[in-house]
Formats: sequence, structure tokens, C-alpha cells
Amino acid sequence: MTAGNEGKVAIVTGGGTGIGKSAALALLGAGWRVALAGRRIEPLRDAIGESGAAERGLPIATDVTDPASVEALFAQVTQRWGRVDLLFNNAGVSIGAPIEDFAIEDWKSVVDTNLNGMFYCLREAFRAMKAQSPRGGRIINNGSISAYAPRPNSIAYTATKHAVTGLTKTAALDGRKYDIAVGQIDVGNAATELAARLGVGALQANGETKAEPLMDVDVVGRSVLYMASLPLEANVLFHTVMATKMPFVGRG
Repeated sequence: MTAGNEGKVAIVTGGGTGIGKSAALALLGAGWRVALAGRRIEPLRDAIGESGAAERGLPIATDVTDPASVEALFAQVTQRWGRVDLLFNNAGVSIGAPIEDFAIEDWKSVVDTNLNGMFYCLREAFRAMKAQSPRGGRIINNGSISAYAPRPNSIAYTATKHAVTGLTKTAALDGRKYDIAVGQIDVGNAATELAARLGVGALQANGETKAEPLMDVDVVGRSVLYMASLPLEANVLFHTVMATKMPFVGRG
């Protein structure tokens, strides 16, 4: 366990798979009480069972695109544990297509999850952290390498991830007066189910398709835990963690 973190309360959205699951397991392993939120309850329960710390895990079925569902998530956590010390604002989706072929319903789906859903969670975290005693807490938004550099055929994902950076900067500024620290983790090529296709072959900016290096997703979980473990007087505003040899620096 990480000293000083035992008993702290975290909410992880998209907590049943991939990066969210990795972060939830890292936090549980360090002694945190963790609410895992996601659309499907079974993966959340499975992740908690895998942690070996079931007494500190709480699975909550949540649709982040529904403001009422997000409000219910925070209400259930504060009723159970009395406060929220950390939100890992992680839930997201990716749909790829050329701009001219991108379906309007797919655009709205990506924006509703990656941008609107992140705002709904951010808003509820501010409300909880502002009101609790001791006041304050930490919010970590999941950005992406795509918050800086796009991939081909990624208009909705890239646009929303650029927007997440705006959420992070504004919330970091507005959170100061409430002792709320807000930062962003930008992940490149973690070996998750979502990113597995990159290791097989990914379309490059020059039109070629090449396999890209991946890194263990547990590295991301450890990165989230590091950011979460800082005292509130310190903040990692942006943290980029990526497969060392992936195309990013000089990409395109």
C-alpha cells in the first residue's frame, strides 16, 4: 500500500476494462476505496474480484452520457463512503471513418461520451469536493496522444480529445479556490482490447499500414496512482505516458 492513501475514495469511470480497470486495480492495491463505474455491471464485478480487495470495491452501473445517471453515481458513493477524493474521468469511445463518410449519429455518440460525459462527471466531482470536509480532491481526465496529434480518419475522437484539454485547463483554474487539483493523462498505445489493432496494423499518415509498438496497460495504472498520490498542493497538469517506440514525436 502507498502510505497516506489508505481509506481515500476514488471513482473510476470506464472501470471494467482497459485503462480504467488498470487504474482501479492500482488504486485498490494501494489501499484506496474505489467505485468502478461503467455501462455493464459484470466487468466491474469481475475487476473487483480480480483485485483481491473486494471489501474496498464498489461496482456501479453508470451511463456517463446521462446526467441523471452520473448524479446517481456520485450520490451512491458519497452515501457509502462520505466523500470523493479522486475522480479518474476515463470513460471514452472511438469510432473511425473518413470525414466525408462519418455518420452524424456516430459523431454525436463520440461527442456525447468523450466530451459531454466527461463534463457531467467533472461537474459532479466539483460539487462533491467543494462541499465535503476536508474540502477538495483531485480529478484526472483521460486525454490521449490524439489530444495533440491526430491519426488518419479520427475526426470525432481527435476533436473530443482536444476538447478534453480545454476542460482540464479550465477546471484546473476554476478548481484552485476549492482545493481541487485537475490534471490530464495522455496515453499512447497501451495494450488494451481497444488498442490491440495497433499492434497488428495501423494506418499511418503517409497512407501505409504498419504494426506499432504497445506497452503494458499496467504502466498506465501506475501512472494514475502516482498522480493520485500527490498532496493537493502539487498537481501534474499533463502527463504523457506512451510506448517508447510508437509514432508520436514527428508523427506524420
